Amino acid sequence: MHGSGTGSEGDPTTRSGVDQEFLALERELAVFLRRARAQSGEMAREVHPELEPAAYGLFVRLEDTGPQRATELAGYFGVGKATLSRQLRALEELGLVARDPDPADGRASLVRLTEEGRLRFRRVRDARRGRYVRKLADWDRGEVAELARLLHQLNTRAEG
Repeated sequence: MHGSGTGSEGDPTTRSGVDQEFLALERELAVFLRRARAQSGEMAREVHPELEPAAYGLFVRLEDTGPQRATELAGYFGVGKATLSRQLRALEELGLVARDPDPADGRASLVRLTEEGRLRFRRVRDARRGRYVRKLADWDRGEVAELARLLHQLNTRAEG
């Protein structure tokens, strides 16, 4: 159809309509993820100077869920068990996480935050939330809730 502004007829890669929306989504997510990765590194180092960026996400998950098996954590984050085991070993050596026998299966263990890990994490998390509050001060609370809902929906679909 001429004059419709949709680009080449039958071309699914046009930069208009729904494709333009997905291109915009991809662009904004790329910027968001790059910034989030950098911020996670900063947050992890605030918890402990020797931590790598991925550690902050582990703290968030363990704080939210309580003790979990390493295999559950690896699945949640979409990383290999070897990668996660290396990260957990480093956190254990720093005294920030501990492993306890799993009461449901004596051969497995549950990873949990230590009291020191929880205190350090909460201090950094609270400071991070304060920054979000300042950055989004001109947003309506409903907009913040909607963004959180949509991100949750996106994350849930990424899990499956």
